[in-house]
Amino acid sequence: MKIEFTKMQGAGNDYIYVNTLIYPLPNPEELAVAWSRPHTGIGSDGLVLIGSSGKADFSMRIFNADGSEAKMCGNASRCIGKYVYEYGLTRKTEVTLDTLSGIKTLRLHVEDGKVDAVTVDMGIPAEIHPVDLGEGYPYREGIAVSMGNPHLVIFVDDMEQVDLPRVGPVLEHHPLFPDRVNVEFAQVLAPGRVRMRVWERGSGITMACGTGACATAVASAYTHRCPGESDIIMDGGTLRIRWAGEGTRLFMTGPAEKVFDGVITV
Repeated sequence: MKIEFTKMQGAGNDYIYVNTLIYPLPNPEELAVAWSRPHTGIGSDGLVLIGSSGKADFSMRIFNADGSEAKMCGNASRCIGKYVYEYGLTRKTEVTLDTLSGIKTLRLHVEDGKVDAVTVDMGIPAEIHPVDLGEGYPYREGIAVSMGNPHLVIFVDDMEQVDLPRVGPVLEHHPLFPDRVNVEFAQVLAPGRVRMRVWERGSGITMACGTGACATAVASAYTHRCPGESDIIMDGGTLRIRWAGEGTRLFMTGPAEKVFDGVITV
């Protein structure tokens, strides 16, 4: 069977997108692993399925490069907004998306018929608290944040000194997080400007992470480093995060780009 797909990226976080309204995939976990491989597959951070929903305009399912299913991805949600508008699935510029972490609202910024940016209502951040990682770990303190998926934000003075390939998998599997955790390292460059690198659970080092950028902005405000609005600068690009404080909704704005369309046989 031939499957049409679209490779898209948001701030360098790249996924394979399939419209399951046309191409239902019975084994997305296996396909995510095979297709995400950079040399023998398409190459990506994972597989995203766009489908129908009885509660929202569309649904989103995300499978990481290791086949595990994620609850939410901010970069992928923005790309879905661009996909459904530019491929004619909707004419709305405000779209609701059914995810495993709840209904998300996407506001599409359209210019000359193209979506160049998307603002996502990411909901209310939860479970924000300091954590002590204990002795024997490369870092002792961090801030835990839930954006519908778990994050651990660690502030550093010099990002260049972070050995991400070494410490990322160790912290991802920390016993404080039985379901594993996304790990963000953050360096405050100036008021409202934070440099971030990420180790995503199930994918490893990625160019960006939308929910990770949100968690970093929350942790920056929670620790009084950068309250209010922040630019989170990642390897793949920058996201603007707006959050008024505990108990309020968080809004993420950033780019969404199509890389290419393709057909693959399964």
